[in-house]
Amino acid sequence: MGLFTQLVTLPLAPVRGVGWVLERVLEAAEDEYYDPAPIHRELAGLERRLVAGEIDEETFDRREDELLDRLDEIQAFRQGGPGPT
Repeated sequence: MGLFTQLVTLPLAPVRGVGWVLERVLEAAEDEYYDPAPIHRELAGLERRLVAGEIDEETFDRREDELLDRLDEIQAFRQGGPGPT
């Protein structure tokens, strides 16, 4: 950008700054939401609870299906597929 363009668009600088901050916040939120590590930990904990007899087979199957669906969503996002549904 030339000096003239920078001077003319100077009043828009706060808007551009807010836009930049919002993009960074969105990126951080997506990184956290699409991180598979917590899902893997929850699956391991779920299996431990089943083995320990804290939950029944039906509860395990239902929750496991939910977590596996979530992992599929994460994988689709990381491969450039659709975001959350």
